[in-house]
Amino acid sequence: MKRLFTLMLLLMVVVTNAQEDEEKKSFEISGSIDAYYRANLTAPNDENAIAPGSSFANLPGFALGMANVIASYEGEKVGFVADLVFGPRGTDAIFASPMYSATGNIVNQLYTYWNVSESVTLTLGNFNTFLGYEVISPVANFNYSTSYLFSYGPFSHTGFKADFALSDDLSLMLGVFNDTDLTEFNPTGDYAAGAQLGYAGQYLNVLYDPSFFEIDFTGGFDLSNEFFLGINAAYLAVEDDGPGFMGAALYPQYTISDDFTLGLRGEYFAEDGNFGAIGSGVADTSVITATLTGSYTVDNLIIKPELRLDSASDDAFIDNDLAATKSLGSFLIAAIYQF
Repeated sequence: MKRLFTLMLLLMVVVTNAQEDEEKKSFEISGSIDAYYRANLTAPNDENAIAPGSSFANLPGFALGMANVIASYEGEKVGFVADLVFGPRGTDAIFASPMYSATGNIVNQLYTYWNVSESVTLTLGNFNTFLGYEVISPVANFNYSTSYLFSYGPFSHTGFKADFALSDDLSLMLGVFNDTDLTEFNPTGDYAAGAQLGYAGQYLNVLYDPSFFEIDFTGGFDLSNEFFLGINAAYLAVEDDGPGFMGAALYPQYTISDDFTLGLRGEYFAEDGNFGAIGSGVADTSVITATLTGSYTVDNLIIKPELRLDSASDDAFIDNDLAATKSLGSFLIAAIYQF
């Protein structure tokens, strides 16, 4: 009897430890922090400092990006993500908040999901957009600065979506959301509808918002073991014939070694009317942007030096003499730590 009791006790300890280990593996804290130095090469860096019209990484001198802390739980059937951001990049990403809660401007994502089956997942809450090639987190972007296409598309949605894995290569997402970027609640009574069709890593995205319509293609191809080419194209039309935009971007990236990759973002962005993204104040302005980025990895630290040239069809910038000009050259170096 004593031996049986001892055996049962040992079995209970083993089972308990195994359950605890499984629970520890399911709950995770992850995230990143980033900071950078930025300087204009063809424009002032003092009180007259300027920057491209795209989002993030636009502050002069030594500047902060954000601290991103993500708590997540992944169970067999259900899970959640609580994604919090602190700092200038996070503030810019959640620009419409706080709407109600005093802390609404630190919530980047907050959602729960249910894996109904191996092929169906339902999600409710606030999640980053499914449109576009780039994202809010600098960890997942190759270039540290962002494109115009990303900056003037949606950042986040609050609502309900259903993801369907139709086959190993084919996927479908359908969703209904609040007005774009109104993440805490719905103050308008209007709703947006979105859909994504994916095949073998290529995605066609559609968003029908009460005030605009956007269609977007995002994809990429491994042309060799070292060479990857990313692709993004989008068109946005605003209601009542308001100003919109269209554009495309290519992202060739070449892996030079296990630690260093070199990449270029070439983007063409054209305003329909005076959309206001480029900053010329002139209708139908366009801009061509070339951004050359190096990415060097040391353990969990990523160092990114970057050269960027924005060349507009109309005067949208100033030079070192404060005269209006069509182009802007800039440099930055960023450090990103992922945990």
